[in-house]
Amino acid sequence: MFDRLQAVEDRYEKLNELLMDPDVISDTKKLRDYSKEQSDIQETVETYRQYKEIKTQYDEAKSMLHENLDDEMRDMVKMEVEELEDQLPPLEEKLKLLLLPKDPNDDKNVIVEVRGAAGGDEAALFAGDLFRMYTRYADSRGWKTDVIESNETGIGGFKEVIFTINGKGAYSRMKYENGAHRVQRVPSTESGGRIHTSTATVAVLAEAEDVEVDIHEKDIRVDTFASSGPGGQSVNTTMSAVRLTHMPTGIVVSCQDEKSQIKNKDKAMKVLRARIYDKFQKEAQAEYDEHRKSAVGTGDRSERIRTYNFPQSRVTDHRIGLTLQKLDQILEGKLDEIIDPLIMEEQSQMMENAE
Repeated sequence: MFDRLQAVEDRYEKLNELLMDPDVISDTKKLRDYSKEQSDIQETVETYRQYKEIKTQYDEAKSMLHENLDDEMRDMVKMEVEELEDQLPPLEEKLKLLLLPKDPNDDKNVIVEVRGAAGGDEAALFAGDLFRMYTRYADSRGWKTDVIESNETGIGGFKEVIFTINGKGAYSRMKYENGAHRVQRVPSTESGGRIHTSTATVAVLAEAEDVEVDIHEKDIRVDTFASSGPGGQSVNTTMSAVRLTHMPTGIVVSCQDEKSQIKNKDKAMKVLRARIYDKFQKEAQAEYDEHRKSAVGTGDRSERIRTYNFPQSRVTDHRIGLTLQKLDQILEGKLDEIIDPLIMEEQSQMMENAE
């Protein structure tokens, strides 16, 4: 482990030199790439240096115990040795985690697609609950949300809502929301008090950059149409809504959220690029491991990952068997209480596999 850490520190120093090189400074792409690489390993290097400093102090203090010391001084040195020794194991564990392979998408912004599935109107209402939960969670972390496309039911629900979340580490946390979410509650229209079960699906896509997905303009068919509101009625007489069809893959994206056709096209292109990137990633993952079907590296989208039980105010994440009696807080966006344990479980499994 320490050989790897030293190699990381050496690379960090080399990057320092490169970032001061006039040839690099004048090359925007190299400057950006080297800056990102240095930023990615900065915490590892800082933690490793902290570890080395404490280890040096520990070794020096321990060697003093072999010297001719009076009782008071010996007790002071012993206390210092114990304090320094206690600081080393947590730093070693942190360094092990920092050396684990990083998901290359973790620093990216995300596109979230929430759809009502089984359960009709109740599923659409639940999709609306999930959308609001995610926007509140984004607000709590200082992330920005922007709706790209929505298909409202008119009763506070969504058949479908697609939105972006922009902010530091958005994908690293939101990726754990990929999958089928189940709700158990008594619908307002249910006079007999019977509990209904409905589902909504959530897809979290890493926002792809232009350089990552090569899309040729000739491969895209652009259709324009008048945007419509709930129930299908026309709300805009101009042809501002846009539908993009990527011919090679058959992926179709439409956007009618903006009044401007240009803005709708830009938003639709962002989703199209992310879906194509997601498709390529999943195909590559399937080749690597045919037994592990994943949505951008985590969880099958068709899996039921979580149940929200309203009568018992309970949320259960089935992937790690975590149950919280905090339904209201979770729906208010307090998702870290679920996401943090999921991250810890994934890191634990990665450490086991690395041993």
